[in-house]
Amino acid sequence: MQVEHEYERKGALNLFAAFNTRTGVVIGQLHRRKRQLEFIELLEAIDEQAASVVTSIHIVCDNVSIHKGKLVQAWMRNHPRFRLHFTPVHCSWMNQVEQWFSILQRKRMTAPNFLDLNALKERLLTFVREWNDHAHPFKWTVRSFDKILAKVERAIALAA
Repeated sequence: MQVEHEYERKGALNLFAAFNTRTGVVIGQLHRRKRQLEFIELLEAIDEQAASVVTSIHIVCDNVSIHKGKLVQAWMRNHPRFRLHFTPVHCSWMNQVEQWFSILQRKRMTAPNFLDLNALKERLLTFVREWNDHAHPFKWTVRSFDKILAKVERAIALAA
């Protein structure tokens, strides 16, 4: 007798995260949906945690529509210390939170089999807590930037 394996999707979680480039601390939130409202919840968390003496908060985002919608624009008008910056298309490596997501992927998501969403949620939130216990900023150097550019140039050469 042969038994077929059937994949049963149990749902999805969206991790919204902000990486403080000065301290390395991560604010992470999990949501079932990925909309402007959830992004605004992350912005609210950043606003609450940032000291009131901080007059300018720069947020680097990718170019997904939830970062640019009317609700987000209205929120931004009411929070003048926030500035959104968008990475060029195909340049997510320029955003340090993407580097953090890469570390998360390598350290906690190599075998993405979870019994349920609660197991996934716990694994993600545990990683955020553990990271923040030993938070450190990333140090970009000319040498690391040169390595990235060399990798890009090799990819372009192979594609040609």
